[in-house]
Amino acid sequence: MEGPILSQPSVSIIVAVYKSEQFLPKLLHSFEVQTHKNLQIILVDDGSPDDSGRICDDYAARDPRAIVIHKPNGGTCSARNAGLGVATGDYLMIVDGDDWLEPDCVEYLVDLAESTGSDMSYSVNLFTTRDREQIVEDVRETWSAERATSAIIYPFMRLGPWNKLYKRSVVVDNNISFSVPWFGEGLYFATEVAQHSNHVGVGRRKVYNYRLNNLGSGLTNYNVQNGKNALGNIKFIKENLTLDTPMVRHACDWHIWRNYEFLLTQIIGADEMDSEGKLAKECAAYVRKNWLSVFKNSEVDRSEKVKIACCGMAPVLYAKLVIDRNRKGLEADKGKFMDVEE
Repeated sequence: MEGPILSQPSVSIIVAVYKSEQFLPKLLHSFEVQTHKNLQIILVDDGSPDDSGRICDDYAARDPRAIVIHKPNGGTCSARNAGLGVATGDYLMIVDGDDWLEPDCVEYLVDLAESTGSDMSYSVNLFTTRDREQIVEDVRETWSAERATSAIIYPFMRLGPWNKLYKRSVVVDNNISFSVPWFGEGLYFATEVAQHSNHVGVGRRKVYNYRLNNLGSGLTNYNVQNGKNALGNIKFIKENLTLDTPMVRHACDWHIWRNYEFLLTQIIGADEMDSEGKLAKECAAYVRKNWLSVFKNSEVDRSEKVKIACCGMAPVLYAKLVIDRNRKGLEADKGKFMDVEE
């Protein structure tokens, strides 16, 4: 059995673990049942105060492919960088501690990269705790680095470094790390790798499971600082582009505009209009002033164009509608999907 396994490309999976005890068993089981067996599973316990560290240790005791790093809490970037420091695989994957993989996830992404000769691969679709329906047909394409970078920035897929496979040599040779200590750091990492890739293999099959109903997630809580950091992140990306082309810059302009609306939503959702009223006005003014140019230049579909227009003409009302929609979605999720079948 060892021969066929070692003939497979090796993949290092990095998981930053913090307050994930409720979700880790499902994630770790999904590693055990992967059809691609040549894995290095790196579990980074980022000073988690719950039982996450012990769960990781117990798993490593029964799976020789797993190693556990215990470190003081330093945030997601610090934890992922610790994982990068010990990774030895031909490829890298980043997985969130509250998500899980389909059994063929690694096999699919490796085959997508190898069959297209690409330094990076990803699927534009994923399962969520609300959407459990697989696509009918898997369309595979090879995208240029420019097209893939702009698609990640828009995004035509969910933000984050997960649901993607990276050739480790590209990361190492270009000194790419989680070096932007802001909310949305995964966007920086993914766009950096995409810009330095020869090209990118893109598929449609859903192989990654993204949890929407984790109330502890940074994406389900309103946090003004996260909004500020996300805006700083995309501005930094635009100012430091390797592929500084009109296509990529227009994608950045859309994302910057969207992040002003995102920051406004964080202020209203966190009920901080009293302390951040001036900033909220600045955000609303930016959204109103720039929506038409973003509307004209962005390569987005008609439904997104409608959202741009609605948001641009009434940014505060739009933010309140987003908050209400998110609240209803989370309420509908309470007590559901905790035991979604693998």
